[in-house]
Amino acid sequence: MSEPVNALGGARFDGIVQVTEVAPQGMITVRGDLGAGAMEKAVMKAAGLPIPAKTSVVMKGDHAVLWMSPDELMVVLPHGDAPAAVAAMTAALKSEHALVVDVSDARAVFALEGEGPALRETLAKLSPADMRSAALPVGVVRRTRLAQVPAAFWFANDTEARLICFRSVASYVFGILSHAATPGSEVGHFS
Repeated sequence: MSEPVNALGGARFDGIVQVTEVAPQGMITVRGDLGAGAMEKAVMKAAGLPIPAKTSVVMKGDHAVLWMSPDELMVVLPHGDAPAAVAAMTAALKSEHALVVDVSDARAVFALEGEGPALRETLAKLSPADMRSAALPVGVVRRTRLAQVPAAFWFANDTEARLICFRSVASYVFGILSHAATPGSEVGHFS
């Protein structure tokens, strides 16, 4: 089996926000009844985390579970753990109407780090989502468009956000994030 590689070779841009392509992550899409006991057990066994509340993310170390829609979760874990986690969840959900798919190699992940209003302002330039902390607090997942492509992001804390997009548009996303984070591009929206 070949080693996983980043879409952009670990690209990084330092501006008003630091944009970094994250090393390959294991990502599993899980669809089904999120209220089913079997679903809770399967997710807990695979990720060591509970199913998050609506629109939320739960994180611990290099594991996370993101609420993506009323019947969909994204389980994030180390890349090498994904195949075994998919097999375990598939077996645990065999009596449920559910779907478990390893999408690790179809996604790219970016970390954005910045102080003050720069982090939220950088994303606000590209997304129609309300970036005010009252509307999009830490720990809430937002699925939306980033310029012209679908993406999901959340604020891990006040100075860091994570963003997931399709791998096929990773170069475009890195480019627009870098442009939005160019020094001198501040607009003072959140000042």
